[in-house]
Amino acid sequence: MDIFTDKIVTESFSMDYFRFGSGGRAFVILPGLSIQSVLLSKEAVAQGYVSLAEDYTIYVFDRREELPDPYTVEHMAEDTAEAMKNLGLKDTFLFGASQGGMMAQVIAIRYPELVAKLVLGSTSSHVLDSQYEVLDHWVRLAKQKDREQLYLDFGEKIYPPAVFEQFRQAIIDAAATVTDRDLMRFRILAEGTRDFNITSRIPEIRCPVLAMGVFEDAVLDADATMEIAEQLDERPDFRLYMYIGYGHAAFDTAPDYRKRILDFLES
Repeated sequence: MDIFTDKIVTESFSMDYFRFGSGGRAFVILPGLSIQSVLLSKEAVAQGYVSLAEDYTIYVFDRREELPDPYTVEHMAEDTAEAMKNLGLKDTFLFGASQGGMMAQVIAIRYPELVAKLVLGSTSSHVLDSQYEVLDHWVRLAKQKDREQLYLDFGEKIYPPAVFEQFRQAIIDAAATVTDRDLMRFRILAEGTRDFNITSRIPEIRCPVLAMGVFEDAVLDADATMEIAEQLDERPDFRLYMYIGYGHAAFDTAPDYRKRILDFLES
């Protein structure tokens, strides 16, 4: 399957993205916080979503190249919405994972014309002080330039134990490739989630929503997904599914995750 990498350049920022698939509908993925660019994992992402590639053209957006400091989730969402409009995208199927899910909620509220259906994975409508503890620890490790411990702690928090142990050496190897610029970007993006809170605005989302969470989420906690559900559960176009045993990154580890997304998109 061909993967096309390109760059969006606007008057105020530039942003890398990649796309694959040949379908007539646009499926947009906003990835979560990562230590290095999602473009380094484009082959794995494309392979993971191969089941959608025949019916959808799939776009995966990185964060903007030059990050302001501070750079809030709301600002990330605004830039990504501008990038989507720059490509002529509208009425898309939008999937946001973790921090990307926070951005996706903001986009669905502020730019309803961009989103036909919304999928939220392991995310939250707010980041309380207790939810920021893990992120704050990662920020400290990034500031200390402790690449290996940052990557290990990141992997341990987002993956279930068996997966983490299986890929421990690969995680250590990846840490050796992290640059000072990667650490700076990670720190700015992680700090950008502090005080994020759009819970009261969730009912403003008008498109159908699928929210998928994890009961043992060690990053944002399971209540985060359930609190989104509380704002939407009386709507007939809202669906909720909670995983057990797959960790915060269930969007990478649960074998039926893409099937659930596809079933929702085609319903």
